[in-house]
Amino acid sequence: MNMKKTILLIASLFFILILFAQQPGLNTYIIYFSDKGVNKNAGLNPSIYLTEKSAERRIKQKIAFDQSDIPVNEEYVQDVIKIGATILARSRWFNTIVIEANIDMADKIAAFPFIAQIQILNDNDTKQHSLTISEKPFLKAESMQPWVNEIRKNNTTDSYDYGAAYNQINQLNGQYFHNNGFSGQGMIIAVIDAGFNSADVMTCFDSLRANNQIKGTRDFAQPGNNVYATTMATHGTSVLSCMGAYSDGQMVGTAPKADYWLLRSEVAESESILEEYFWVSAAEFADSIGADLINSSLGYTTFDDPATNHTYADMDGKTTVVTKGAEKAAEKGILVVNSAGNSGNSTWKYIGAPADGDSVFTIGAVDATGIRASFSSVGPTYDGRIKPTVVAQGVGASIFSPGGLGSGSGTSFSSPIICGMTACLWQALPDLNNMQIIEAIKSTASQAIHPDTLMGWGIPDYQRAYILGNKPADNKLLVYPNPFKGNLTIVFPVSIYGKYSLEIFNIQGKTVYSRQLNDGSIRSLQLDDIGNIFSGIYFIKVTNGLMIYSGKIIKM
Repeated sequence: MNMKKTILLIASLFFILILFAQQPGLNTYIIYFSDKGVNKNAGLNPSIYLTEKSAERRIKQKIAFDQSDIPVNEEYVQDVIKIGATILARSRWFNTIVIEANIDMADKIAAFPFIAQIQILNDNDTKQHSLTISEKPFLKAESMQPWVNEIRKNNTTDSYDYGAAYNQINQLNGQYFHNNGFSGQGMIIAVIDAGFNSADVMTCFDSLRANNQIKGTRDFAQPGNNVYATTMATHGTSVLSCMGAYSDGQMVGTAPKADYWLLRSEVAESESILEEYFWVSAAEFADSIGADLINSSLGYTTFDDPATNHTYADMDGKTTVVTKGAEKAAEKGILVVNSAGNSGNSTWKYIGAPADGDSVFTIGAVDATGIRASFSSVGPTYDGRIKPTVVAQGVGASIFSPGGLGSGSGTSFSSPIICGMTACLWQALPDLNNMQIIEAIKSTASQAIHPDTLMGWGIPDYQRAYILGNKPADNKLLVYPNPFKGNLTIVFPVSIYGKYSLEIFNIQGKTVYSRQLNDGSIRSLQLDDIGNIFSGIYFIKVTNGLMIYSGKIIKM
């Protein structure tokens, strides 16, 4: 080969290398859509997107349906996909999607008329130089080990033999609910976690499977995965056991008869801000299927990519994506229970996100005697609010893992202990909303008079919370026949006086019948003019300005 050809070859190779170096890599972007592609003034039909249970929760708590209940516009999403982008997450609440794309794709997507904003989340070129694989801050201080203490049979008349779990339930005065038949029946708890390794075969969950209490699973971090796989994290398995386990004489959870959805949003092997977006997707799904409570033993402060780290200033209840999602879930009527975190002994020491949310029920940890765990993250939030909200046993808590009965330490376990117990309280007080349930628990906890930023309002007393929250007057209407075809008779629990209004709503929250009357004193009322309403489920509300009476009816 002559010198000229050699020079040309080297020049060609150099040019190719330059071209290759300039080829943009794949980055992660957040896309904000300008609208949902529907008429904002058009009537909403949430039954298309939400289950009956979800709609009922909204109506019961007087929560209006709005544009945030409508999914992102699928035509917009498909246009983005056609450019070559990969969809990683989507949010109907915030009208966003998270994509993986190169710079050229991002430029083309930004030109679409329905794009309000496109923002880079992870610049992979920068990330390659700054990436440091670190432990997950919220899991760092946690420990799980086989149970080594002696298990004694309960010498009580409790309905369950709690075995190793006796102290963590007794500390909350939780047996009161189980002994009176409230074990979470009819309540739906969504567990958002990092995986549920072997929960589908473990004997402590036999009762859940036999009674169809595990309603389903979903993986938002890596869609399509089996959340039960032995390659998955065991963290969610142990979290679930604190609520749903039933192994007589060994361990019984705080809500052994509740229904559960197992949702994976966390990748245990890494810590990425993208997981916050997975969390929001999981919370939106929990809303759509009618979950009453979310347990999230997760939290976010710092990440493998330091460029995305949060600061303490971000812990103000309104900055991080995951906290905004948790607040939105609470706004939709879900009671969000989240671990405070395990940073109490670290330089960070504060609670993380979404535990900083104002409407989030944030749970710290104590030991079996009620002494605060040194690892339990503390408050206040950056804007000065008291956190955690309450505490429960998180040192030497009874848990199950695929290896069997064990002992766990971390706020990851105090959180579900509280979540399950709260489900039982809400089951017993169905007329209260999510915030009223939290207030009843706070008001009767051990530090209610002097809450602080170490243990919040303290250790709850669930029996006292029930007494505080229990309304002496029965506000349920007796309605017959139910289901009905034509006429309907309504019987009030007590005589109702003076002016009153009666309204019937469909599951979309739309009034289909109303009546204003002044009948003096009545105890019952017959409606003979509602036979023409469509078949379906409806809700009746009657009020005289002092009391509100309600009931559910079915039109055949």
